[in-house]
Amino acid sequence: MIMGKTDSIKIISLNRKAKFNYELMDTFEAGLSLLGSEIKSARTGNAQLRDAFVEPINNELWLQNAHIAPYKMSHSQNHDPMRPRKLLLHRREINKIIIKTRESGLTIVPTKMYLKYGRAKLEIAIARGKRQYDKRQAIADREMKRSMMKQMGRRK
Repeated sequence: MIMGKTDSIKIISLNRKAKFNYELMDTFEAGLSLLGSEIKSARTGNAQLRDAFVEPINNELWLQNAHIAPYKMSHSQNHDPMRPRKLLLHRREINKIIIKTRESGLTIVPTKMYLKYGRAKLEIAIARGKRQYDKRQAIADREMKRSMMKQMGRRK
Protein backbone atom coordinates (compact mmCIF):
# COMPACT_ATOMS: atom_id res chain seq x y z
CA MET A 1 0.00 0.00 0.00
CA ILE A 2 1.25 3.46 -0.87
CA MET A 3 1.43 5.62 2.22
CA GLY A 4 -0.68 8.75 2.38
CA LYS A 5 -3.23 7.72 -0.21
CA THR A 6 -6.58 6.13 0.41
CA ASP A 7 -7.55 2.77 -1.02
CA SER A 8 -9.66 4.26 -3.78
CA ILE A 9 -10.48 2.61 -7.08
CA LYS A 10 -12.24 4.60 -9.78
CA ILE A 11 -13.63 2.47 -12.60
CA ILE A 12 -13.05 4.10 -15.98
CA SER A 13 -14.49 1.52 -18.35
CA LEU A 14 -16.08 -1.95 -18.19
CA ASN A 15 -16.25 -4.58 -20.91
CA ARG A 16 -19.71 -5.99 -20.17
CA LYS A 17 -19.78 -8.14 -23.29
CA ALA A 18 -16.73 -10.09 -22.09
CA LYS A 19 -18.72 -12.13 -19.53
CA PHE A 20 -21.43 -12.78 -22.09
CA ASN A 21 -19.17 -13.79 -25.00
CA TYR A 22 -16.43 -15.57 -23.04
CA GLU A 23 -16.01 -17.99 -20.17
CA LEU A 24 -13.51 -16.12 -17.97
CA MET A 25 -10.88 -18.28 -16.26
CA ASP A 26 -7.89 -16.49 -14.67
CA THR A 27 -7.71 -12.75 -14.10
CA PHE A 28 -4.64 -10.54 -13.82
CA GLU A 29 -4.06 -6.88 -12.98
CA ALA A 30 -1.79 -5.10 -15.45
CA GLY A 31 -0.48 -1.58 -15.51
CA LEU A 32 -1.00 0.52 -18.63
CA SER A 33 1.69 2.54 -20.34
CA LEU A 34 -0.16 5.73 -21.32
CA LEU A 35 0.84 9.12 -22.67
CA GLY A 36 0.05 12.29 -20.74
CA SER A 37 -2.96 13.25 -22.81
CA GLU A 38 -4.27 9.65 -22.61
CA ILE A 39 -4.22 9.48 -18.82
CA LYS A 40 -5.91 12.88 -18.59
CA SER A 41 -8.62 11.74 -20.96
CA ALA A 42 -9.00 8.42 -19.11
CA ARG A 43 -9.41 10.23 -15.78
CA THR A 44 -12.45 11.99 -17.24
CA GLY A 45 -13.91 8.61 -18.24
CA ASN A 46 -13.37 8.82 -22.00
CA ALA A 47 -12.25 5.23 -22.62
CA GLN A 48 -13.93 2.21 -24.20
CA LEU A 49 -12.98 -1.47 -24.10
CA ARG A 50 -15.87 -2.77 -26.23
CA ASP A 51 -13.84 -4.21 -29.15
CA ALA A 52 -10.49 -4.36 -27.36
CA PHE A 53 -8.27 -7.41 -27.12
CA VAL A 54 -4.80 -8.25 -25.82
CA GLU A 55 -2.17 -9.61 -28.17
CA PRO A 56 1.28 -11.04 -27.33
CA ILE A 57 3.95 -9.46 -29.55
CA ASN A 58 7.68 -10.19 -29.01
CA ASN A 59 7.08 -11.64 -25.49
CA GLU A 60 5.17 -8.51 -24.44
CA LEU A 61 1.43 -7.98 -24.07
CA TRP A 62 -0.21 -5.15 -26.03
CA LEU A 63 -3.73 -3.77 -25.71
CA GLN A 64 -5.25 -3.41 -29.19
CA ASN A 65 -8.41 -1.59 -30.35
CA ALA A 66 -9.05 0.18 -27.03
CA HIS A 67 -10.41 3.67 -27.67
CA ILE A 68 -9.22 6.52 -25.45
CA ALA A 69 -10.66 9.77 -26.76
CA PRO A 70 -8.32 12.70 -27.44
CA TYR A 71 -8.00 15.10 -24.51
CA LYS A 72 -9.81 18.34 -25.36
CA MET A 73 -7.38 20.65 -23.56
CA SER A 74 -4.30 19.19 -25.30
CA HIS A 75 -4.37 20.65 -28.80
CA SER A 76 -0.85 20.26 -30.16
CA GLN A 77 0.31 17.00 -28.57
CA ASN A 78 -2.75 14.79 -28.76
CA HIS A 79 -2.54 11.04 -29.20
CA ASP A 80 -3.97 8.55 -31.68
CA PRO A 81 -7.15 7.22 -29.97
CA MET A 82 -6.71 3.63 -31.23
CA ARG A 83 -2.95 3.20 -30.82
CA PRO A 84 -1.62 -0.05 -29.28
CA ARG A 85 -0.73 0.31 -25.59
CA LYS A 86 1.82 -1.77 -23.72
CA LEU A 87 0.71 -3.72 -20.65
CA LEU A 88 3.01 -3.73 -17.63
CA LEU A 89 3.27 -7.10 -15.88
CA HIS A 90 5.97 -9.16 -14.21
CA ARG A 91 7.91 -11.41 -16.58
CA ARG A 92 6.64 -14.60 -14.89
CA GLU A 93 3.03 -13.40 -15.31
CA ILE A 94 3.59 -12.61 -18.99
CA ASN A 95 5.14 -16.04 -19.57
CA LYS A 96 2.26 -17.76 -17.74
CA ILE A 97 -0.35 -15.89 -19.81
CA ILE A 98 1.39 -16.57 -23.13
CA ILE A 99 1.78 -20.29 -22.34
CA LYS A 100 -1.91 -20.61 -21.36
CA THR A 101 -3.13 -18.84 -24.49
CA ARG A 102 -1.20 -21.21 -26.74
CA GLU A 103 -3.77 -23.83 -25.71
CA SER A 104 -6.56 -24.24 -28.23
CA GLY A 105 -9.40 -21.77 -28.04
CA LEU A 106 -8.00 -19.51 -25.29
CA THR A 107 -7.60 -15.76 -25.65
CA ILE A 108 -6.83 -12.71 -23.50
CA VAL A 109 -9.73 -10.31 -22.94
CA PRO A 110 -9.66 -6.94 -21.13
CA THR A 111 -12.54 -6.78 -18.64
CA LYS A 112 -12.09 -3.53 -16.72
CA MET A 113 -10.00 -0.33 -16.83
CA TYR A 114 -9.66 1.59 -13.60
CA LEU A 115 -7.50 3.96 -11.58
CA LYS A 116 -5.86 2.52 -8.46
CA TYR A 117 -3.83 4.88 -6.28
CA GLY A 118 -3.89 7.32 -9.21
CA ARG A 119 -2.37 4.83 -11.67
CA ALA A 120 -4.11 3.34 -14.70
CA LYS A 121 -4.71 -0.40 -14.38
CA LEU A 122 -6.32 -2.95 -16.66
CA GLU A 123 -7.92 -6.19 -15.52
CA ILE A 124 -7.35 -8.89 -18.11
CA ALA A 125 -8.71 -12.42 -18.17
CA ILE A 126 -7.74 -15.60 -19.91
CA ALA A 127 -10.96 -16.69 -21.57
CA ARG A 128 -12.54 -19.31 -23.79
CA GLY A 129 -15.20 -18.28 -26.29
CA LYS A 130 -18.75 -19.41 -25.50
CA ARG A 131 -20.84 -21.36 -27.96
CA GLN A 132 -24.16 -19.96 -29.16
CA TYR A 133 -26.19 -22.39 -27.01
CA ASP A 134 -24.22 -21.32 -23.90
CA LYS A 135 -25.20 -17.71 -24.60
CA ARG A 136 -28.85 -18.70 -24.99
CA GLN A 137 -28.69 -20.58 -21.69
CA ALA A 138 -27.23 -17.49 -19.96
CA ILE A 139 -30.07 -15.34 -21.32
CA ALA A 140 -32.68 -17.89 -20.16
CA ASP A 141 -31.14 -18.05 -16.66
CA ARG A 142 -31.11 -14.26 -16.41
CA GLU A 143 -34.76 -14.02 -17.47
CA MET A 144 -35.74 -16.74 -14.96
CA LYS A 145 -33.98 -14.90 -12.12
CA ARG A 146 -35.65 -11.65 -13.12
CA SER A 147 -39.13 -13.21 -13.12
CA MET A 148 -38.48 -14.91 -9.75
CA MET A 149 -37.44 -11.58 -8.20
CA LYS A 150 -40.53 -9.94 -9.68
CA GLN A 151 -42.78 -12.63 -8.17
CA MET A 152 -41.11 -12.33 -4.77
CA GLY A 153 -41.59 -8.58 -4.89
CA ARG A 154 -45.34 -9.01 -5.48
CA ARG A 155 -45.68 -11.35 -2.50
CA LYS A 156 -44.29 -8.77 -0.10
